[in-house]
Amino acid sequence: MKIGPKYKIARRLGAQIFDKTQNPKFAAKEANKTRRSDGGRPRGLTDYGIQMREKQKVRFFYGISEKQFANYVKKIITAKGIGQDEELYKLLEIRLDNAVYRIGLVASRRAARQMVSHGHILVNGVKVTIPSFSLKKGDEISIRNGSARSVLFANIEEKLKEHTPPVWLSFDGAKKQGKVIGLPKLDFTQAFLDFPAVLDFYKR
Repeated sequence: MKIGPKYKIARRLGAQIFDKTQNPKFAAKEANKTRRSDGGRPRGLTDYGIQMREKQKVRFFYGISEKQFANYVKKIITAKGIGQDEELYKLLEIRLDNAVYRIGLVASRRAARQMVSHGHILVNGVKVTIPSFSLKKGDEISIRNGSARSVLFANIEEKLKEHTPPVWLSFDGAKKQGKVIGLPKLDFTQAFLDFPAVLDFYKR
């Protein structure tokens, strides 16, 4: 998905949107520019504007097109269950490209999407080239044998020693194999993304 200039988008939506803008220098500079005396709410933004901004934050964070993201949300809203915000979070997190990124095989979700699309990743021993492929508990994620010997994964064991995947994922660096051992749960106390606001945007 083509998203445009990342620094410009990050200045509008927040430094945490992209991996390349998640650094102290960028964050400090933007914090000085956007500090508000009214508790952080940008001046001139209506509730609708805030909801739209939160929708864009989630969409860019996961690197998903407008159409695909809308389909995710509509699927959840149509189901009319409880905990819709957590369900949306779960749908986005269990995407194969996101899991490859969370495991630590690559430095960004964009790189993870390319890795999946180019056929480097297997799910339960079968090559999957669809980045949006939904994983389930028990699924195993591994690197294709032919790809494992490429420079893409050189010294991967060393790189992964300093990486801690989320609790719902495990990864064996020696085997170059990961596994979905649980399901992602949204921690509202640490959430950078406002999923309830996103749902409200689509419910209007």
